[in-house]
Amino acid sequence: MSLILPYEKIWDMPLGGTSDEKQAPHWAGNLIWGFLVFVFKICFRYRVDNRESIRGFDKESGVVVVANHTSFLDVAFMYLATRPQQWLRFMGRESLFDNAHGLVGQILSRVGAFPVKRDSADRTAIKRATRMLKNDEIVGILPEGTRRGKGTKTPEIHSGAAFVAKMGKAPLLPMTVRNAENVKRKGERLRFPKITIEYGNPLLVEDFDFLPKEDRLEGCTWYAMRECFALSLRVPREQVDMPALFPGGRDFTAVFEEHPVPEHTTAEVVAGIRAPRFPVAGANALII
Repeated sequence: MSLILPYEKIWDMPLGGTSDEKQAPHWAGNLIWGFLVFVFKICFRYRVDNRESIRGFDKESGVVVVANHTSFLDVAFMYLATRPQQWLRFMGRESLFDNAHGLVGQILSRVGAFPVKRDSADRTAIKRATRMLKNDEIVGILPEGTRRGKGTKTPEIHSGAAFVAKMGKAPLLPMTVRNAENVKRKGERLRFPKITIEYGNPLLVEDFDFLPKEDRLEGCTWYAMRECFALSLRVPREQVDMPALFPGGRDFTAVFEEHPVPEHTTAEVVAGIRAPRFPVAGANALII
């Protein structure tokens, strides 16, 4: 049992998935999960809706989980929603890992997180995420990059989630953590609202190939984020006012009205992934 391991070693070890390589130690992550489940169940009485959307990928395929970002607690609830059956490899900003003289980095790394340099094309983080997806692991990304309504930064959508999914040949899975933003509002006392975590249906990057090549990744991530806000607001996707949520950003509403994106269930996506792995017996006999 290793108490302290270099960050980089943990980041590059598999955690869950189907790799035959030595796994990152599970004991610390399991202890942290047990503690958080106990505390959060009492404080927030949280529940997870449509969890089968994420469970269906277990040992079958990697998947990029994306969510809107309203609170520091979003990440904790995203982690809790996948455990104990699956692990979430969360992509977090690099500066978090040096807090408290590195203690935060040890904790984050032990539960599966790895760093990314904000506002840059971090090739190392992309390579790690791609390798995790090809190992049938879950990678969590918050495309907004920062908490909505906190600070002066204007919300914007970063297309890295779709790029990572494309590189890892994995679907995207929208989700939301509803009510976490009400735990601590500026100038108000701490609250303990009931929290709901909800998964949507998976999206395939190739379903956006009708877009011009230069717009595909941005359009795919935009659509995924609209799905997240539809879950958060509990409204149909068409009722989400994306220009109001992302002022100054590109609006793909009219594009997707003209070209509806196919809807998939996790079972359908997994069946499509399995098919190439298990060719029909005798198919090669037709080849001369």
